[in-house]
Amino acid sequence: MTIATPPEHIASVLNRLTSDGHDAFLVGGCVRDTVMGRPVHDWDLATSAAPVDVARLFPKTVMTGEKFGTVTVVLPECTVEVTTFRAESDYMDGRRPEHIEFVSSLNEDLSRRDFTINAMAESAGGELFDPFGGIKDIKEGLIRCVGGPNTRFTEDALRMFRAFRFSAELGFIIESETLHAIYANAGMAKLISAERVRTEIIKILMSQKPEIAGEMIKVGLLDRYVTTSGKSPEGLEKIAELPVEVLLRGCAFCAILLKKGLISSAIKFLRDMRLDGKTAKTCLHALAITDIPDNRVGIKRLLAKYGTDIVRCAAAISDTINEGSVLKSTDEILASGECISLNDLVVTGRDLMALGYPSGRELGERLKELLDHVIGNPEDNTREALLMLIKD
Repeated sequence: MTIATPPEHIASVLNRLTSDGHDAFLVGGCVRDTVMGRPVHDWDLATSAAPVDVARLFPKTVMTGEKFGTVTVVLPECTVEVTTFRAESDYMDGRRPEHIEFVSSLNEDLSRRDFTINAMAESAGGELFDPFGGIKDIKEGLIRCVGGPNTRFTEDALRMFRAFRFSAELGFIIESETLHAIYANAGMAKLISAERVRTEIIKILMSQKPEIAGEMIKVGLLDRYVTTSGKSPEGLEKIAELPVEVLLRGCAFCAILLKKGLISSAIKFLRDMRLDGKTAKTCLHALAITDIPDNRVGIKRLLAKYGTDIVRCAAAISDTINEGSVLKSTDEILASGECISLNDLVVTGRDLMALGYPSGRELGERLKELLDHVIGNPEDNTREALLMLIKD
């Protein structure tokens, strides 16, 4: 079977390696995505060439993972990771192998990979290699481990999270033996850093099936972060109706967990997830807005008080929990260009000082009064109307 032709600059890397007498193949996600007709964002290559030989063949390279056989080839168009065929053993920390052995066999290299859909390769000539049935599993919509799933997950516990992430992104189901192995090995999730867990959760929330994050709770992968497991919380599917923005969907996810009693403290959950301070504060402020108005003036007053990010997140939370359309109204207000802040007023403090107001607290109060008036009467945001109003 022949699949999509890679871009010319990627093909040139393959051809350079093969012309020097080495085997070289496209591998992993780029092969999977071209088979499925999905856009490819990263092109990864595997080769029989040793890292030192790869570095010798290209003008500019970076030894990004020499221990693991990975050399980054720097091209004008992009960077390409080229990894020597390898076998791995002795996973001591449930994440990384203690021993790496470079091998000459493509099949041996593919056999160490996580799932069948990621264990395919394409030669420079367009020939597809699929020793573990990746094409069949793509057609059947299955996430299946290469080899024994217990072995794959004890080697690298992050693979359990990746199984759910691929399920969400591709719309596939996790094959039964693979799913049973996740249940059996879920306790190993504690070995994975919060940063990596957060990355997988975000990717799931940004997919068309954010409710898959609830399946991770159900099997026990998030026991470090939630109060109970065994059941997926209801309502996560509503997150898919929100714009594909990390902040909005992340806040909605946190709000649902809080409402369903799966977390007792939003602050603790956000800290445990290692979110940056700005994102965490935005989420906490949004969660604190429990009575969000559904009218235009009320929303504008909230925007004036809290700012765009906090109010949009509060609106997303409200829509997800209460099935409203506050976020749509909020975004329409923002798109309209109507005045919602002091910066939007057509008059400034200098204009008021020209009328005799001294700088200081009283000046600020007068400006706030003008803003409050304009929020309710947007047609009055003209210099003539506001100066007349302040004179009166």
